[in-house]
Amino acid sequence: MRLDQLLWRDEQGQDIAEYAVMLAVILVIVIGTIQLIGGNANNVFSQVASAVQ
Repeated sequence: MRLDQLLWRDEQGQDIAEYAVMLAVILVIVIGTIQLIGGNANNVFSQVASAVQ
């Protein structure tokens, strides 16, 4: 068997690539959510601080 045929049949590399893509998507979602919540939390704290004064 040729090397390219052996690599084509080896599914371990595909599994690693799939996990890497899933991890990247999850990280993008988490970072986006944190930025969205962070911006909203800042506005809420500013409004509360203004109301207290």
